[in-house]
Amino acid sequence: MLELLIIILLILWLLGYFGRRGGNLIHILLILILILLVIRLLG
Repeated sequence: MLELLIIILLILWLLGYFGRRGGNLIHILLILILILLVIRLLG
């Protein structure tokens, strides 16, 4: 489930990067997901 979410966010980030729409929001979401992933792996 978590891996699927990461893949979806990566696809959205690529679309945002090439489309120049919502790129900053997606970058913030990716950072939050990475932080949550690290916390989950350490916990």
